[in-house]
Amino acid sequence: MAAVALKPKLLIPAHPNDLDRKRIERALKARKRYRYVEPCVLPVNDGYHIQSPCCSRNIDKDGGIVDVALVCHDAANGMWKLFWKDHDKRVWELHSVHQRLTAVLDELNADPERIFWQ
Repeated sequence: MAAVALKPKLLIPAHPNDLDRKRIERALKARKRYRYVEPCVLPVNDGYHIQSPCCSRNIDKDGGIVDVALVCHDAANGMWKLFWKDHDKRVWELHSVHQRLTAVLDELNADPERIFWQ
């Protein structure tokens, strides 16, 4: 029997991808806060970075673009992690972990404590 040379499989990360990025953009239109600004969803390693103009002037007095959330997919356990930005410390803080992206988006859109949409 002849030996067969196997090619190594290339692992392509599932995230970010354009389908989910657009899904996030559409879902953000249902948010409760700052509905009159248009957020931007950018691809990052293993997820998506959400930014928006700062219309409240709480973070940026000039109304510039600020970080809203970081959504990361943990491929090892199949979970989604939602981070908020501590603008004073300039670090991302873990907010919650979810099994589904829709749960992340529901949390981000509701934002009753104004953690994301400051």
